[in-house]
Amino acid sequence: MTLIKSISGIRGTIGGPKGEGLTPIDIVKFTYAYCATLPQRKPRPNGTRYKIVVGRDARISGQMVEQLVCGTLIACGVDVVKCGFASTPTTELAVGFAGADGGIILTASHNPRQWNALKLLNAQGEFLTAAEGQAILDLAESEDFDFAPVDELGHIEEHDFTDEHIDAVLSLEHVDAEAIRKAGFKVVLDAINSVGSIIMPRLLEKLGVECITLNGEPTGDFAHNPEPLPKNLVDLSQTVVKEGADLGISVDPDVDRLAFICENGEPFVEEYTLVAVADYLLDRAVAKGQKDLATVSNLSSSRALRDVTEAHGGTYHAAAVGEVNVTTRMHEVNALIGGEGNGGVIYPASHCGRDAMVGVALFLSQLAHKKMSASAYKATLPQYFIAKNRIDLSDKAMIDRILEEMKTCFASEKINTIDGVKIDFEARKQWVHLRRSNTEPIIRIYSEAQTEAEAQSLAEEVMAIAHKIIGA
Repeated sequence: MTLIKSISGIRGTIGGPKGEGLTPIDIVKFTYAYCATLPQRKPRPNGTRYKIVVGRDARISGQMVEQLVCGTLIACGVDVVKCGFASTPTTELAVGFAGADGGIILTASHNPRQWNALKLLNAQGEFLTAAEGQAILDLAESEDFDFAPVDELGHIEEHDFTDEHIDAVLSLEHVDAEAIRKAGFKVVLDAINSVGSIIMPRLLEKLGVECITLNGEPTGDFAHNPEPLPKNLVDLSQTVVKEGADLGISVDPDVDRLAFICENGEPFVEEYTLVAVADYLLDRAVAKGQKDLATVSNLSSSRALRDVTEAHGGTYHAAAVGEVNVTTRMHEVNALIGGEGNGGVIYPASHCGRDAMVGVALFLSQLAHKKMSASAYKATLPQYFIAKNRIDLSDKAMIDRILEEMKTCFASEKINTIDGVKIDFEARKQWVHLRRSNTEPIIRIYSEAQTEAEAQSLAEEVMAIAHKIIGA
């Protein structure tokens, strides 16, 4: 498996033939390059060392990767605050809690057990900008290493920030813990054998929620495909119905993505996690008389967020796909809430990173206020369906040609080109988004309409045009 490098870090499979996947040498190189950029990002007073937070999910290779990363940081003369098992949002918040200069998260997110990755944070606990990320990629390839002398090596301290994270969630103004306790919710949690099994039950306990946990041992030996999609959550759906629970909660291994199962066992739909939380926060903001309300999601996320935002008198903004692109846009427009359709909720009042704990607390607050079941509440939201397709190509150069010709074919419609080509059919309340894969000769084609059949029909219409271009 080829090593995948991006502005937010590197990821790959652990082990295997020489030259493939994420090797110990790669881990050292990229950790060193990250350290080498610190003086450019945040100068330190003379005589003080940089401090970096390191947290990891529970995957099997985590301890090995952690030791390599921490050892390299120390060798670079950097102090380490080792969080041990920690969700991605916990590590992001820990940068601020510890007064650190950055952070490294060791997680391959929703990828299977053989994967791992280094995700890199700035001094605000947010992912690096494109320019910062590229500088690290370039430095890693130079192999011009210059480690600290023995008297200037860094030190390690260990600190578990789980409780600080939970307290931060409970202290948010719009997390109504009292209303949640009074509602007497019963939930089933699928913690997918990772760090969600540590932090999520503790949060739910403090909210007075009865929690039945599936896959609750943080072994890293995931009980099923760890991406929180309906096809992977059959056991969760069945258990919700069997136990008469109010809600099913699914997180990915690093707990930044969040999906719900309704009380009847049906998916709430991952796209609607952000929509529901935004609906709640917009309600509260309007009630307080706040103006100029803004929300943000990426181009491949549901139109439902836009509809809910505009229904509250707010303004919706689109960003290119990728968390750092969404958070950058959120800063630009001072967004109340933002995120991605993959169940990623970003609430700036907490921090600018996807956070399933924040998402759960705000969603339960909404259900408690609405006094409705999850399925009944879902029915009140704008109803859309997304179809996900792809075209595999043997020639990467053909991708640019297809994207260019699509703009011509649909010139009469609203077109956005900040990330591939998105065509908005405003009158039909439909859209289709074509974008290249960063790693393969593939065009991903996402389409949305008010029925599944219409969404797939739109995708097939666009794919037929693409195949004609390929054959021309």
